[in-house]
Amino acid sequence: MLAWFWLWWSFISDTGKQFVAFGQEAVREVKKVVWPERKEAMQITAYVFVFVVVMALFLWLTDKTLEWVFYDLILGWKK
Repeated sequence: MLAWFWLWWSFISDTGKQFVAFGQEAVREVKKVVWPERKEAMQITAYVFVFVVVMALFLWLTDKTLEWVFYDLILGWKK
């Protein structure tokens, strides 16, 4: 019942017609996209993984440095 109402609504009302037109235009735009080849996708994925590892190491090193500065040097709390 709800499906029939939605079908009627999408073809009769102005809002429904706009929604259907939006969906059709979105499908047309997706078909225009130039998708990367497998080699290029693998390279981009590798770059992302390397970047994530480098950032993780940087953040870990920053965290440990700030921990050392605040707890050991400033507050004098030795572990």
